[in-house]
Formats: sequence, structure tokens, C-alpha cells
Amino acid sequence: MTSADFSGKSKDETIEYLVQEHNSMESQMSELRQELADARETIEEFKRMIFASRSEKKQVGYEDPNQITLMDYFNEAEFAADPSVTEPAKEVIIEGYARKKSGSKKPKATYKELYDSLPSRELRCSLLPDDKICPTCGEEMERVGWEHVRTELEIIPAQVRKVEIYRERVRCKKCFDETGSAKFIDAEVPSPLMPHSPASPTTVAYVMYQKYINSMPLYRQEKEWNQMGVPIQRATLANWCIYCGKTYMKPVYDALVKHLLARMTTCGDETPCQVLKEEGRTAQQKSYMWIHCTSNFDGLPPIMLYEYNSSRSGEVPKNFYKEFKGKYFLADGYQGYNNLPKGVIRCGCLAHFRRKFYEAIPSADRKSGKSNSPAAKIVNLCSKLFKIERGFIDRTPEVRTIERNASKEHEIWEEIWASIEQISASKGSLLGKAVTYALNQKTYMENYFLDGTIPISNNFTESCGARPYAVGRKNFYFHDTPDGAETSAIIYSLAQTAKLNNLSVFKYLQAVLLYMPDYVNEPEGIEELMPWSEQMKKLCAIDEKSTIEEKDGNPKIFR
Repeated sequence: MTSADFSGKSKDETIEYLVQEHNSMESQMSELRQELADARETIEEFKRMIFASRSEKKQVGYEDPNQITLMDYFNEAEFAADPSVTEPAKEVIIEGYARKKSGSKKPKATYKELYDSLPSRELRCSLLPDDKICPTCGEEMERVGWEHVRTELEIIPAQVRKVEIYRERVRCKKCFDETGSAKFIDAEVPSPLMPHSPASPTTVAYVMYQKYINSMPLYRQEKEWNQMGVPIQRATLANWCIYCGKTYMKPVYDALVKHLLARMTTCGDETPCQVLKEEGRTAQQKSYMWIHCTSNFDGLPPIMLYEYNSSRSGEVPKNFYKEFKGKYFLADGYQGYNNLPKGVIRCGCLAHFRRKFYEAIPSADRKSGKSNSPAAKIVNLCSKLFKIERGFIDRTPEVRTIERNASKEHEIWEEIWASIEQISASKGSLLGKAVTYALNQKTYMENYFLDGTIPISNNFTESCGARPYAVGRKNFYFHDTPDGAETSAIIYSLAQTAKLNNLSVFKYLQAVLLYMPDYVNEPEGIEELMPWSEQMKKLCAIDEKSTIEEKDGNPKIFR
């Protein structure tokens, strides 16, 4: 600004103008400093997410090997908090994970206990005749017994063998001798899995198990088949999965959907995936694998279902739950779940709620394990909620509802909301984002008090649903076609549901493929293939030594 700009102005006017300009510049500088601080904070968080350990316990100075992991069964945030402390100290300890300790240490299992269900063979090492001669008197020595030396495990590699199927054909000899012609009767044979194909229930179940449980892509399986002396291309393996998934497993999947929609409480999540050849979309565009599962608190057999869709729109869960007969739905803060059918009560996830505040704790405080930040206080209050909830794991839903409402959880929530209201932070900072997320979720966070079937967090869905798919996705990278993605959703659903119901996944997939050719149009038969049915429990038990085989050539052994 030149001196000409002040011509015609008094000294007081000039001073006032300069003061206003100075204040304006100071305000702009303050805003820029805050934006820079927010940007640096975001960069540090990204660096932590990329380079640092993903487990929160390792970032607050806890290295106890007995502590639970991030994706453990109940939730990632079961923290040890002192219930006698009602007011946090000035310097807040960021509480880590703690596994519940029993009164006495569990004894280490013996080899016999660990491997008792395995088939076994004995290897007896004998002396040569010349070694049985007594070095003192020269007489032949007699055996006094066998000494057990050790137990070893041996692997029998997978083998491929041909099965030549024949059927008996009979005719009446008397009619043939008298008339020269006779009626032929053929024996019943198992229905073929696929027309004009060497695929059998065991081979297709093996391919599915390797891909969807062991996360082995088909191009690696192609090499494995070649090593076993069977030149099969990956395209053939993919066709086996798609045909059998849509023809035989889809009816079982549809039956599982009906059972899921009949539950009082369900949970949801979604994770991105990539499909290369989808009409109207580029190969780089994101698609989504939606996850729908039962609550791990309802005391009923668990169900884990996957649904492929190219969209992340709220119309996807709305269409899936249009026949929902339950009342409660648990998910993270994604707004797409706000479009659920009328009457469904949405519930919030405390793990996501807490994680936002954990990320807002300064990195230096996380490393030291101590902080006096407002975010650390919220984290520790969440810790107390998780600790109280851990005591209700073994309760029935009815008892859990009563004990929850009689506990101190309501008081803790009041303290949480009061603390959040006192926080003053920039909206662009991690703490400001955590506060915004919390206030947006306030309507849903305490709805778990309404029913004992509602978990306090959605970690069961993430650890048992999203995580297995994410591990597989890191190996096969993408789906080639929408048919492949939809088939993967079906097979993942059956495999993970069987796994959660403590069945041998391979045997269950084999059983479905063995019986479904005859059960496709039989609803009663499909119900017998539910993972919790008594037939499946007996046939697909993990410790069952025998394999599933046809009985006298007739696959309908349930009848």
C-alpha cells in the first residue's frame, strides 16, 4: 500500500484501517495455521496406517502376548479398566487390551489330546538277528516288550484317481427264450454333477475350498493340478465353480437368506471389490461385496451371507431387507443404511465410535501410552463399556437386557456425551471429525439397550465376514465377470456359515454338491442341508475320520 492510498484520511482513520487489516491478516494466518496442523495430523495418521502396526495395542506400549488381537472373536476393544476409578487422572492412561484371566493356568495339552482324532499307524523298529546275540554268553536274546519313543505327523499328499461308474443291467431269461425279446432294467446311479464333465462333488468342493477358504487363486490351483498329473486349465476350474454355485448352491443360499431375515437382529457391512468385465463399467471402477449376518448374541446358529452389487447405494440393503421380519439392524456409520424398511431400528457400533477418538490421540501420546487429551478420555470410557459387556457374553438375551439396564453403562454414556459437548476442535482435525461422527451416531449408539440380541459393536461381522473376503481378495485381486463375483458371494456364504457352525467346510461343500442334484426341487431336502441340521452335524463333523460316500450307489442317504 502506497502513501497515496492514505491521502485525504485522518491519522485516526489510517490507524483504524491498519488495525483492521492487521486483524484480518491475523485471522487468515490463524486459519492457515489450523489447516496446516490438520493436514500434518492427517498425514501422520496416513503414515501410521501404511507403515505402523495395525493393532492398536502395540501403539500404546502393550506387548503382552496373552492379550487379544485386533480381529478377535468378540471385539477389538475389550479393555482392562479399573471400575473403582470414576474420575480420570490429569494424565490419562490409554488402556490396552487384556484377556480375562482365570484363577489357574490351563495345563498344556498333550500330543495324545491334540491328535487323538487322527487316523494312526504304528512303525515298529526291530533288531536284526545278528544284533539279538548276547555279547556275554552268545545266546539269542528274547523280546521283553516295545518302548514308545515319540509321536510324529505325516502328510499324505492329495491324489487324483479316476472313478469308472458302471451300472447293472438285467433281463428276464424266460421271456427272452420264449419270445426272443425281453425288457431291460438298469440299476440307479448317482446323478451327474455336470453334463459331459469329469467333475465330481469331491473335485469341485476341493477347488472351492482351496479358493474360498485357503485363498488360493485358480491360476495357482491350475499349477497344482498339473503337478498331480491332471492338465486342467483355470477357465475350466472357474466354469466348475460358476455352474455348481448357481445351479446347486444358490437354492441353499436362498434358504439361508430366509432364515437370516427371520431373526430378530441382523448386522451389515460392505467392502470394495473389483470386477473387470461388467457392462457399462470400466475395470477400474469399484464394486462392493455386501455382508449380511446374524447377531452373535441371539443364541441361535450363526449365518454369514455375502451379496455382490456394483453399487454402494442405500437401495442395496433396502432391497435385501424388504422382507425382514426382525426389528434391529447393527452397522457402522455409513448413511446408506438409513434407507432400511420402515420399522427397523438401526443400532450403532461402539468399535467404530471409539476408533475415531483413538485416531485423534496425538501419535506421541499413543507411543507413550499416556495422554491428557480429550480423545483419550473418551477412549477409556469406551473401554469401561467393553469391559462391562464382556461380563454378559454367556448370558441369554433376556438376562443380558436386564443386566445391561441395571449396570453402570447408562451413566458412562452420560459422561461420554457430556465430555464430547465440552470438546472444542477444528472440524478438519481428527478430533473434530471424531466429534462430528459421534454426534451423527448419537441417535443409534444406545439402542443396544433395547434388546439383548444386539451386540455393542459390529466386530463379529468385520472379523468373521469382511476379513476372510479381504484375505482372499489380496490373493485373487479381482473378479473377472459379474457371474464370477455373484458365485463367489454364494460360495463364501456357504463356506463361512459352515465354518461358524463348526463344520468341516470341505465336507459341507462336498455334501451340498453330492445331494443337491436330487434336491434342487425339494424344499425339505434343502432344509436338511442347513449347516445346523442334525444330518450335517453328523456327516460334516470336523473330527469325523471317514469321508462322505454314496451308500449303495444311492445319494439319498437322509431318506
